[in-house]
Amino acid sequence: MASAQLFLNGARVTREFRDALFDQANRAGITPNEFCITAAAEKLKRSGADFPGVFRAGDLPELGRAA
Repeated sequence: MASAQLFLNGARVTREFRDALFDQANRAGITPNEFCITAAAEKLKRSGADFPGVFRAGDLPELGRAA
């Protein structure tokens, strides 16, 4: 499968993955980078990580309080 640049420090993904990411980010009204950062934050919070400063209260409602 062909790869496509995602602009996250040279990350390369399949064209289908990139298209799905851009589609979902567009549907959410955010940039693909914001979508990726939010997804990473959600995963970090689920694993118990505590990190300050990136999100405001309510940004990750399914995970409780904001980071």
